[in-house]
Amino acid sequence: MAGVNSTSNGAKASVTRKDVARLAGVSTAVVSYVVNGGPKHVAPATEAKVRQAVEALGYQPNAAARALKLGSSEMLGMVVPDATNAFFASMVRAVENAALERGFAVLFADSDGSLRTERRLVKNLVNRRVDGVFLCSVLADPDLGDLARADIPAVLLNRSVESPAFSSVGVTFEEGARRAVEHLIGHGHRDVGLIMGTSTVEELDGREAGWRRGLEEAGLPEGAIIRSEFTREGGYRAGQRFLAAKERPPAVFVSSDLQAIGFMRAILEAGLRVPDDLAIFAFDGSPESAYSWPSLSTVVQPVEEMARAAVDALFASRGGGEVEHRVFDVELRPRASCGC
Repeated sequence: MAGVNSTSNGAKASVTRKDVARLAGVSTAVVSYVVNGGPKHVAPATEAKVRQAVEALGYQPNAAARALKLGSSEMLGMVVPDATNAFFASMVRAVENAALERGFAVLFADSDGSLRTERRLVKNLVNRRVDGVFLCSVLADPDLGDLARADIPAVLLNRSVESPAFSSVGVTFEEGARRAVEHLIGHGHRDVGLIMGTSTVEELDGREAGWRRGLEEAGLPEGAIIRSEFTREGGYRAGQRFLAAKERPPAVFVSSDLQAIGFMRAILEAGLRVPDDLAIFAFDGSPESAYSWPSLSTVVQPVEEMARAAVDALFASRGGGEVEHRVFDVELRPRASCGC
């Protein structure tokens, strides 16, 4: 095509902004305004010519050069402990959508629940000079020294306690669990067990604290506790241990939807009926909960609101704003698994 540089063997060389400008009959500045969405307005007819030239030539803007000019990669990082978990997948998508509204892309990574992997991923994001990091850590108080030294803001996700140095977003884990236990007790259950996920965090998980408080407020003794991983497999193994117990409570609170799906499978495989033989209430509000059978009663986290708050907090930090800590209330969504 005329106006496009080519190599000696006939292969097309890297297309530049000048090539696009030449084909469209405009200045390189106008091409920049169209490709970058500003800062100056371009007439619709002129914009159409530029976009036609971009498409015809297959022009790809130089992201590195743009980042150098803007002083920003327009890229955010996000680390979650389990990308296969429907709750975290929903959170990733919601953060991605909220960031895109500000013109930023999100590079996300899965730590697989490993502290070593999490630290390596954070260091990698620092080396890539991302403009901010969202971290759902396996630790209650993660070491974010690499981010602080690089002056990269971060927002901690899935938290209900404040972090002095970084903004954070979470939900009322304890209150949500307490209300779920209260709901099960309202069905007439006087013995409510707990299926609790394991983690590297030493302090008491808010969901376990809420389970204990719900029983205490009703004047009931603490029921049996089975600890297992925050996974379908972990829930399934917890179900097998539950079935092997001599005495089984008629109701259980499960610390995550994913665990509850695996737990319920083990229960149903053994010929027990949910909720007739065992009532179940879980925590997360993942999309998966509505499609289990029977449908899973769950404590719903407001993922969209949390994601938007996390993105807002990150950009506030980039602008020199103060550290924010947002805790959102949860919603009980009773379904068939608890007897509703």
